[in-house]
Amino acid sequence: MSNAALHVARTGLDAQSERMRVIANNLANVNTTGFKRDRASFETLAYQAMTAPGAASSAENKYAVGKSLGTGVQMTGTARIDTQGSLQTTGNSLDLAIEGNGYFQVTMPDGRIGYTRAGNFNLSAEGKLVTEEGMAVVPEITVPEGSQTITIGSDGTVSATAPGQTAPTELGKIETARFINPAGLESLGNNLLGETAASGTPQTGAAGLDGRGAIRQGALEGSNVNVVEELVDMIETQRAYEVNSKMIKSTDEMLQYVNQQL
Repeated sequence: MSNAALHVARTGLDAQSERMRVIANNLANVNTTGFKRDRASFETLAYQAMTAPGAASSAENKYAVGKSLGTGVQMTGTARIDTQGSLQTTGNSLDLAIEGNGYFQVTMPDGRIGYTRAGNFNLSAEGKLVTEEGMAVVPEITVPEGSQTITIGSDGTVSATAPGQTAPTELGKIETARFINPAGLESLGNNLLGETAASGTPQTGAAGLDGRGAIRQGALEGSNVNVVEELVDMIETQRAYEVNSKMIKSTDEMLQYVNQQL
């Protein structure tokens, strides 16, 4: 029985260690543009049924409650919390933020479409609107060389004033994508998410329509990490880890007593 207690406590150590890693990643990305915090989810491991509820305790009576012994805990996954981060005004015409649901679309190096909330875009040498890693926005937007003013509307329409002209010229429209289950998107790193069977297919179109949020030019969405909340979770995790460590120590002392006395 003491050996079983050691196993249960060990699963608690593993689970709290993984939760601490999730919290550490949240805090590390507190200043990452468009970052969404993760939350660790746990579930119990299988139970060992020693006595089933309702089993006969005698010829006339039955057990009112059974006896089941748990075998520990495990972390089942990480749920991404997609609440809106605070919008930070930058004044940069190529900085974009989505107010509401939706993601910007970019072409990843392997040709697949990646989805991101980070709208800190730049222009490539060819004048294409790209991420800081050089991935082009989908659909591609090319700004003519020498353009003076770049305006991006709330629906994603991109316009620019060419040299020698007074009226702006429409260059294209930035489309956004939304998913039925955004929590099912796969985290790929570099502020990118990937489509999965759990997320469903993307519903793309103009920003501000069909549940997609509007685009705000000259602003960036900050991380939705609450430092105070993460610190509270960190202390809670540390205490839980310490309790499981003490359980292992106490069980070990019990085993030592048995070995020395019997």
